Amino acid sequence: MSSRIEQIIEEIEEYVDSCKFQPLSSTKIVVNKEELEELLRELRMKTPDEIKRYQKIISNKDAILADAQTKADAMLADAQERQQQMVEENQIMQEAVNQANALIEQTQKQAQDILDSATQDANNIRMSAISYTDDMLANLEQIMSHAADTVGAKYNTFVNSLQSCLDIVQKNRQELSPQTSISSNYAAAALDEEDEDGLEEE
Repeated sequence: MSSRIEQIIEEIEEYVDSCKFQPLSSTKIVVNKEELEELLRELRMKTPDEIKRYQKIISNKDAILADAQTKADAMLADAQERQQQMVEENQIMQEAVNQANALIEQTQKQAQDILDSATQDANNIRMSAISYTDDMLANLEQIMSHAADTVGAKYNTFVNSLQSCLDIVQKNRQELSPQTSISSNYAAAALDEEDEDGLEEE
């Protein structure tokens, strides 16, 4: 919608176009002074009002732009704040995950150390028990072998009983540790030779 000033200017232009040229001239025209002054007077009267209206529109426009800029700045600040908060939360979460992984790794290492230590202690106890038992059986074997050698052929029944016990001891040693079978077999062979020698002497 055009303003009154624009309408008055259009009326002036139409009026000028409707005026007749002066005789012998193509540029100068004959105008009605009163009619033209009336149009110019109205133009002068309307100009301040139009200027105020335009100023108000411009002022409102500036206010609208300022309000929009304020809202845009607030939205941008809020977005930046949320972004920073998300970054901080992500950092905290990542740190928590790293700490949890480190704790799990440390716990697994401690558990493995405990298991290794317990396994080593169990092996040491087992080897000590085997060694102690083998020493006892070796001592018993030596005593019984010596007794068998001393008695000889005079006490065959006793020797046979002693031999049976000796066989049991040797068998127990073999079951305890296969490595002791060598010394046991050697002792049994020696006892057999002694028995044969004793029989031959009788």
